[in-house]
Amino acid sequence: MSNQAPNRARVIPLRPPAARPDTATAPPAGTAPASAPLPRPARREPLWRDLVGDVLRRERRAQERTLKDVADAARISMPYLSEVERGRKEASSEVLAAAAQALGLSLGDLLARAQGELVRLSSRHPVRGRGATPSSYDGLCLAA
Repeated sequence: MSNQAPNRARVIPLRPPAARPDTATAPPAGTAPASAPLPRPARREPLWRDLVGDVLRRERRAQERTLKDVADAARISMPYLSEVERGRKEASSEVLAAAAQALGLSLGDLLARAQGELVRLSSRHPVRGRGATPSSYDGLCLAA
């Protein structure tokens, strides 16, 4: 038998799992109920894919165009464009450029609008710096 520890990778998810409502307020079995309320979770910074998707969707709707029309013009699938607009997919620069061009924008225009939205949202809700929260979550995903 070997005295070596098992070789296991420690994985930290990019987004911390959301606490289930039934377990977030209930104390662990065998302990007294806590009298202090649970701390509020820190506001997270918006994700780039959410911002870019919002800009694409806003521009498409402002032009009163359908998802199918823009997807056909960009030569990408309609379901994929929908996922990009909803921030569910991290689109490549080629896909973003094609979607932007289909809307009459350059890739620079699209990214500048998303950056402006990021600045606007970040200034309204400042996020604590790294190490300022008691949580061990820091947004990194490491695997060995």
